[in-house]
Amino acid sequence: MDTPAIVIDHSKLMHNIKKTADMARKKGVHLRPHVKTHKIPYIARKQVEAGAVGITVAKVTAAEVMADHGIDDIFVAYPLVTEQKIQKAIALNDRIRLIVAADSLTGAKLLSSAAEERNTTLEVWLEVDTGLRRTGVPYDQAVELAKQINALPNLYLAGIYTFRGPLLNGESTLRLQEAGEEEGRIMVALAEQIRKEGIAIRDVSVGSTQTSAYAAEVPGVTEVRPGTNVFNDAMQISYGCCTEEECAATVRATVVSRPYEELAIVDGGSKTFATDVQPGEPPINLNGYGKVVGHTNVAFKGMKEEHGILHIDGETDLKIGDVVEIIPNHICSTVNLHNEVWIKDENGRYEAYPVLARGKLQ
Repeated sequence: MDTPAIVIDHSKLMHNIKKTADMARKKGVHLRPHVKTHKIPYIARKQVEAGAVGITVAKVTAAEVMADHGIDDIFVAYPLVTEQKIQKAIALNDRIRLIVAADSLTGAKLLSSAAEERNTTLEVWLEVDTGLRRTGVPYDQAVELAKQINALPNLYLAGIYTFRGPLLNGESTLRLQEAGEEEGRIMVALAEQIRKEGIAIRDVSVGSTQTSAYAAEVPGVTEVRPGTNVFNDAMQISYGCCTEEECAATVRATVVSRPYEELAIVDGGSKTFATDVQPGEPPINLNGYGKVVGHTNVAFKGMKEEHGILHIDGETDLKIGDVVEIIPNHICSTVNLHNEVWIKDENGRYEAYPVLARGKLQ
């Protein structure tokens, strides 16, 4: 392979898949991993084979790709409000078990109208904001919205879900156990309130890579949806969710210039590495844009479009032509920048896998 390229260690990948599946099995909850991290049907099938009940996606087109490759239980964890996306979901609903999301009466009415027109029923989960202030109905308005959605024709309100990540008291935190347990408790309490209104909420779906294991311990939580832990990354190392050895994905880049003693330039910049997790952001305060494997005194400090800038503190044997491996800060967004990844098997052989669900618009 040429560089820059993403390389996946198959043995580490399978270790991570098994570890997550074992966690969910031990805690008695369903596992529905978010495949936005890898976007590759081969890996999604491995997750299902290990015990996942299905997968989570953010886009209907990603669901179509996964369904075309044999995944038959998919949750689109994103509000669908445009006609094109809803019609795609209706068509997909005829092929597989599809769960769609709503966080507003407006969106739910659009889903209901389209389903009624096609004489079908859509399974809907209500998204609830539990502090991230992204999508999701405000927590104190969720019961009323659940009642309104439940009254609409051709919709089956079967669950509630949230994504909060490592958040506590409205701020990012390293107190992951507290954050996960609180996330689980408030969602279980909400489900009970909705059930008292005569709505048979079956599923309470929560959890990120950082919080899933703790949220899963709360009685009443039925499902967790971690994503990043299939590969792990520098961010997850800093949160204490994995070790460096459990990072299955690295970006290989070649040193193309050594203009100064303290600098090495590699052939991967912002078109290769995600920039959405910035250095120095609390609470994890990452040192650069990724972790340079095997070089403790080398920091990935800067990026231009095609240039990665490595700062060297002290001596190094890095020279032009050397290939380095870098664990990105955020592997999910990094994968989405690449057309393919290379999976290295247990015998050291490499095979290219296209990132089939990347770059989809709907």
